[in-house]
Amino acid sequence: MAHQVSPLAPAAFPELPPIAGVKLAAAETGIRYRNRPDVLLAVMEPGTSVAGCFTRSKSRSAPVDWCAASLAGGSARAVVINAGNANAFTGKAGVSTVRAVAKSAARLLDCSPSEIFQASTGVIGEPLDPSFITDALEKLNGEARPDGWGMAAKAIMTTDTFPKAATVKVKLGGRTVTINGIAKGSGMIAPDMATMLVFLFTDAALPPKILQKLLTRSVDRSFNCITVDGDTSTSDTVLLFATGGAGGAVKGLRSPDDARLRPFARALDGLCLDLAQQVAKDGEGAEKFIEITITGAENDRAAHRIAMSVANSPLVKTAIAGEDANWGRVVMAVGKAGEKAERDRLKIKIGGITVAKNGMREPSYREEEIMPHMKGRNIVIEADVGVGKGRATVWTCDLTHRYIDINGSYRS
Repeated sequence: MAHQVSPLAPAAFPELPPIAGVKLAAAETGIRYRNRPDVLLAVMEPGTSVAGCFTRSKSRSAPVDWCAASLAGGSARAVVINAGNANAFTGKAGVSTVRAVAKSAARLLDCSPSEIFQASTGVIGEPLDPSFITDALEKLNGEARPDGWGMAAKAIMTTDTFPKAATVKVKLGGRTVTINGIAKGSGMIAPDMATMLVFLFTDAALPPKILQKLLTRSVDRSFNCITVDGDTSTSDTVLLFATGGAGGAVKGLRSPDDARLRPFARALDGLCLDLAQQVAKDGEGAEKFIEITITGAENDRAAHRIAMSVANSPLVKTAIAGEDANWGRVVMAVGKAGEKAERDRLKIKIGGITVAKNGMREPSYREEEIMPHMKGRNIVIEADVGVGKGRATVWTCDLTHRYIDINGSYRS
């Protein structure tokens, strides 16, 4: 099913520079799609460090299990990704497919199968014949090149309407290092990262344990702060590879809090947030991008739960789709979150305009004042729940009839 490009999509695909030690190639194999690439191979130089974060779903896919186990080794030579089939809920056949792909790629690259990372996205419950991937690996390896980022981002898409990518440069250890990232995600998006795959590459030289802590923090501040529909997938994967190709390893690193890492950590946070927001802007059927900030909560965790309650509310999301400033639905969503909130101190703003405070409608509020904001593409909701100093911001999109159209015909 072809999907109209989201009206929230970036104007253009960014220009991603080469990352020393990374080469990419994509191929059309026919796993499910036609006339488009659906398998991606990214090859890294020996000595590449790896970190990862994955879904906490109890029905996660075979590739997720494989990657989680392989992280213990701390090194990577390649990542193989396919779109169209999630290889999830496929039993022993799914495990066999993952092993076959790992062994085939490892033979090509003369490395351990545990250094071959994998991700799959698409339909759940259908066996994935490994030959679609293994038969393409040798050609992919031969064609891999440093400038294949646009092709790579397109190869991992499913119901996405645009490819997602970001890049940033930052100083580390006296050297300029680059971080590139590509992502896919459009539906089944909620914290624990959703039907979302993200692959980050840097030429920085960082050890696996430090890399893991930096990634975990960035994921918590970005990908775990978005939602499209409140559904968490079987396949959520974020992988970060550090090739060391820029040289200049920082000596004596023992903690992610080392002051020398702060610029890199901020850059990684910013890049992850950019990609996360692109995913939310490509929510299935989305017409509006919504930012929700909760203040005055008992603590930051409570603020996050309240914000997600608002962001996941179908009533809030459909009201915004209909350009209806129905702030009573925000009141409802705050109240059902299960966290402390003072009804008679609750204050709500939409588009910077106070619509309610002290537990009731703001007397001076006039709905016509807020309508220009409601008709825009970017909606901002703020609520102070009057309890403490906890604060959180999350991002989502509206819920339109096109979400039903897309998901009602996903397998047909």
